[in-house]
Amino acid sequence: MSADDEGGTRVVQLPSGDRLLPPVPGTARAPLGQPAPPAAHPPVQGVAVVVGSRPVSAYTELTIEAPDIADTAAPGQFVAFAVGGPTSAMLLRRSIAIAGVGQGRFSVVVSARAEGSSWLASRRPGDEVDVVGPLGRPFPLPPEGTPALLVGGGYGAAALVGLGGLLRSRGHEVAAVVGAGDAARLCSVEDLAAVAAPFVVTTDDGSAGRAGRVTGPVTELVSGAGVVYACGPMPMLAAVARLATDRGVPSWVAVEESMACGVGVCMTCVLPVVGADGHSRFARSCTDGPVFAGDRVRFADVGTLPPDLVGADAMALAHTPAEEGETP
Repeated sequence: MSADDEGGTRVVQLPSGDRLLPPVPGTARAPLGQPAPPAAHPPVQGVAVVVGSRPVSAYTELTIEAPDIADTAAPGQFVAFAVGGPTSAMLLRRSIAIAGVGQGRFSVVVSARAEGSSWLASRRPGDEVDVVGPLGRPFPLPPEGTPALLVGGGYGAAALVGLGGLLRSRGHEVAAVVGAGDAARLCSVEDLAAVAAPFVVTTDDGSAGRAGRVTGPVTELVSGAGVVYACGPMPMLAAVARLATDRGVPSWVAVEESMACGVGVCMTCVLPVVGADGHSRFARSCTDGPVFAGDRVRFADVGTLPPDLVGADAMALAHTPAEEGETP
């Protein structure tokens, strides 16, 4: 895919020779994307053995021997680790996207940012970890022959490696854009370069690839795609989903909300999402996601209580101080 300007209008050249123009302003958009279907297999919990550990730029890639998880996982799903050891006061699990599977093993890329993730990143071959998975809903696969654009930010790019390989094995054309703040925070560059063409790297500071954010090359490539998949920081997902929707291209985003339990109990990972009936509700990233149709997530309202959400009136009332003499 390539792009050029013709009379001030962005024209995209496809490998087939066809040329795509952006949609005419004011034309009707396609219906909103449907919710991602549930996973085909239930999760399992158990103690697994770390069989590999290696640095990947600023991150650590762990390989875990766990056939019950690896043999049923699909791209877009995640696992949740207990951290700190059996006597640790860290009760909440750490949820991390599955980066790859094979031969009864799965891999994850860990960003050591706090005590729990640092403990996990320090695991070495032979160590045991308590893990639950595969969790969440995977990326839906597109119709046969649909060209796909993958967009990864930071270590979120690792979640797209298995998807890119699966799409290529099914005959899809795959393009990819990977970005980060600087070269040290890029992830899975070689893995995605092996399955994607064109493949573009961006860094905010220009220390690797093109200077700038992923939105630059995404703008150039999105009209040549039949579907967009993205994983990375929430602002990046919002921008990529908006670009895809504006071009009439369906998108799927794997959100990076903190998932304290990973199984839908604690309600700490909720996002405002437009449901299949057109009404907005708080959806749980761990069980209703982490993969959502990009045009259904209300990114601008994340972290707020929009008044039009189903049940928002009751939630607002619950947080209203009781008047003197009233029973709270």
